[in-house]
Amino acid sequence: MSKMLTGKVAIVTGGAKGIGFAVAADLAARGAAVVIADLAGAEVAATRMREAGHHAIGLKVDVASEADTTVLAEMAIAEFGGIDILVNNAGIYSTLKPRPFEEIEPAEWRRLMEVNTLGIFLACRAVLPALKARGGGRIVNISSGVAFKGNPWMAHYVASKGAVVSLTRALATELGRHKILVNSVAPGFTLSDGVLENATLVERVREPSTRTRVLAREMTPADLVGAIAFLAGPDAAFITGQTIVVDGGAYYH
Repeated sequence: MSKMLTGKVAIVTGGAKGIGFAVAADLAARGAAVVIADLAGAEVAATRMREAGHHAIGLKVDVASEADTTVLAEMAIAEFGGIDILVNNAGIYSTLKPRPFEEIEPAEWRRLMEVNTLGIFLACRAVLPALKARGGGRIVNISSGVAFKGNPWMAHYVASKGAVVSLTRALATELGRHKILVNSVAPGFTLSDGVLENATLVERVREPSTRTRVLAREMTPADLVGAIAFLAGPDAAFITGQTIVVDGGAYYH
């Protein structure tokens, strides 16, 4: 594998398992030092990566906490000397129970929005000084194909991922003058560790997701890592404000 990210420092939120861990491991394999941020399991995940010969640390972080995201940026700089890449992967999805929007409790809506949207805002704001100090950098936000398809039964999740796409565009416009490129990757339904633990979600979404794809097979975290690495790497140096849908051809964006 190309070491195109040698010398770069990447933060991956929600990086302890599933899509986040796959992304963190892939960036590390491409040469980056990686900071794994998660509510649980971050140091265990980082230990796995160090045992594989990579540079990694793990930090317990709630991305909806301004204090936590501030410490995250500070620790990344203290450990590795700076920040070049932020992958905003942390989000609430795999624990959700699909149901009509009128049955969603306001408290659940608020918490989901705090993590899925405020969390990206706070993480971006925390790393911004470090990216400016580097003379530029990359932010990759994880959205979802549901933002474009308007899937039923998870209105709060769909709304949050639409917000991620819009925030990506706004930040790209605002931060371009600092040579900070901001893009998004929108996965289809992915059989991550967390999703597989939610039998109701898998039963409701798995079959129709696979059936409606041009590439009619199940999607795994490994299907996402290439697009994220591309946006984080040198070949995407003139791409910003864009969303790449990675879903096997279920939606053409």
